[in-house]
Amino acid sequence: MVDGEFVVPARDLDASGKRLRFTVGPVWMRGAFEGTGVQPSDSDGELDVRLSKSGTDVVVRGVLSVELCVPCARCLKPARVRVRESLSALVVPAASLSQLESAGEDMALDEADLIPYDGETVVLDHLVRDELLLSIPMIPLCSENCPGISPEPIPEQASAATIDPRFLPLLRLKKD
Repeated sequence: MVDGEFVVPARDLDASGKRLRFTVGPVWMRGAFEGTGVQPSDSDGELDVRLSKSGTDVVVRGVLSVELCVPCARCLKPARVRVRESLSALVVPAASLSQLESAGEDMALDEADLIPYDGETVVLDHLVRDELLLSIPMIPLCSENCPGISPEPIPEQASAATIDPRFLPLLRLKKD
């Protein structure tokens, strides 16, 4: 038994392909993004894929639509990020992948999105997680007009009391 949310038995696939729709739920997203600042929104996302078999390889094409909450880069409040990404990957048996590596065909591995599978079950969880993480903007904002974190003003009396005595001559020059 293979663990995963987005699992497809390879025996159910053929050359004509099979269209599948999966719900990307908040429970799965919380587990997938544990240890990061990414949180699911209150609505479910969707993974709409078409899988077709070519020999023992499986071609995956589809669209991933999810809404996430990430910390705003300016004020750290939650910023909603809508993700709508096209997916494209080739799922190959793990045995053939190790044969490619041992034959020295590094170029094929570096240039293609190859996902290993056990020959019986295709699991797309890592692909979905990676696509979601890569689609989050480098600087997410809660709004374009976000002012950022504003520091608390320091009362005048408190600032004078906390000044290092070595800087008092400079403070007197500033006042003059």
